[in-house]
Amino acid sequence: MPIPLSYLVEQIQASIEDSFEGRSYWISARIMNVKKYSANRRCYLTLEEYDKKEKKAEMRSVFWATAYAEIEKFERSTGQPFKDGIEITCRVKVRFHPVYGLNLDVYEIDIAHTLGQLELERQQTLDRLLSENAEHVKLVDGSYHTYNNRLPLPAVIQRIALITAPGSDGQRDFLQELSRNRHGYSFSVTEFLTTIQGEQAQRLIAEQLALIAGSGINYDAVAIVRGGGAQTDFKCFDDYALCRAIARFPIPVFTGIGHDRNQGIADLMAREQKTPTKVAATFVEHNNGFENKLIAARDRIQYAVQRRLNAAAEQLQQVKRIVKLASPEAILGRGFAIVRVNGNIVTDTSTVHVNDTMETQLRNEIIESIVTNKRNDDNRFNL
Repeated sequence: MPIPLSYLVEQIQASIEDSFEGRSYWISARIMNVKKYSANRRCYLTLEEYDKKEKKAEMRSVFWATAYAEIEKFERSTGQPFKDGIEITCRVKVRFHPVYGLNLDVYEIDIAHTLGQLELERQQTLDRLLSENAEHVKLVDGSYHTYNNRLPLPAVIQRIALITAPGSDGQRDFLQELSRNRHGYSFSVTEFLTTIQGEQAQRLIAEQLALIAGSGINYDAVAIVRGGGAQTDFKCFDDYALCRAIARFPIPVFTGIGHDRNQGIADLMAREQKTPTKVAATFVEHNNGFENKLIAARDRIQYAVQRRLNAAAEQLQQVKRIVKLASPEAILGRGFAIVRVNGNIVTDTSTVHVNDTMETQLRNEIIESIVTNKRNDDNRFNL
């Protein structure tokens, strides 16, 4: 004789209540199929467990109004939305309903465990980068020195490869800051557009880096930018493979991935500027620094040339004074005379003979005379 379904369900319910009534359990699981209803403060979801990619367990679960504040506290503390794919540790109770079946009621989230797990994964990635890339990643006095962030920058940054999402705030902010710079500098920007959040973002960004490296174009810098978002949106920037690619990349990489709460590991491997606008401003100021150096060099050259010209002009004036002092007019003005015989200036007395006609030119007059006698003058310098 068949029994009513309700009777069987009642037996199941009684058995479950006998085993689980009044008990709660701390479990770790991945949340999926999250449906939040803030108006009546409920959240329905499934808790799942995986061994690598194989699903090992799944249970329907619910946050009732009395526990909904746990979700809000989680979002405030972690800076990320409570959404599919997050691993959490939570306290649950088993509940069976004759119509709705078996569920887990969630009462509490261990936020410290979630934060600790994220930090543990991050530290494991950093340790791996150091141990497996010793030539390209070093920890020096608490700072990460990488091959990439120690590359010298060109004197002028003009050719830029931009990795960003199409139509994003980060794309718009970066390009506007460059185009509207107050110095009027021009930049050549090639955009490598891709998804930069989500589970595939790290692979897609790495692919864009590979395209840039293989383009044959000598880019001056690479900018990876995106706007703000939840902490989970930036998880791809802690990916080992992507961070390794950035650390070893042969062109200087600048990150402006729009979050101030924490540094991504990608930021540590590159040159971090926090936001897209700050990356663009850094390029502008770098070029302005070079222009200022040129202006300073020009001023130094002009000053040096002017000093030389002034010195040469002063020397020329000195020569002019000497020449003027040595001129016949100046000599005559000091009481000296010019003596000519037969129209020739006398510089050797042996050319002068008795009875020669001699002209003596003074400052204002010429005196003509006849040589009547010549004699030696042993005291000729005692004037």
